[in-house]
Amino acid sequence: MRTRLSTEQRREQLLAIGAGLFANRPYDEVWIEEVAEIAQVSRGLLYHYFPTKKDFFASIVRAQRDQLLQMSEPDPALPVAEQLRAGLDVYLEFARTHPDGYRIVHRAASGADREIQEIREAGMAANATRILDAVSVLTPVTEVTRLAVRGWLTFVATTILEWLDQPKITQEELRDLGVRTLFAAVGVTP
Repeated sequence: MRTRLSTEQRREQLLAIGAGLFANRPYDEVWIEEVAEIAQVSRGLLYHYFPTKKDFFASIVRAQRDQLLQMSEPDPALPVAEQLRAGLDVYLEFARTHPDGYRIVHRAASGADREIQEIREAGMAANATRILDAVSVLTPVTEVTRLAVRGWLTFVATTILEWLDQPKITQEELRDLGVRTLFAAVGVTP
């Protein structure tokens, strides 16, 4: 039996279903009909919310990215190292408790179209700005520093994906690895 939901509840339900499907299967293997069937809605209703499959996928990637950015907003009252640890703790906990969402945001850009790449790039840029703002308290920000932070963000995303697929170290060990590598990359001691 179909459950009546508000417009926003229905949209969130569809995004959650899509996140689970896209995280575990390639884009071409996820069918809009399957999403509609799981949600117990018509395909037409799904297309009312998302005009195309690509729009649906982009909305999922954007929602997962935005949720993660909101959850990881830094506390400027904390020392830089603590801000970084706290941010990494949020990312790692999100990845552990929402592995589908994390995988979508960080695997989506590889081989994806321009819009998906831009969504992921906006998230990376927001994180780079946050980190550079914090690091600027410890060292002048140069182009080398900017490049180091961008490289570090890619390193962290890759190590978290590896950890999700093969969790051979603890969450705390991964967080500490991330903290050490950032400070080494930007050439400062916290």
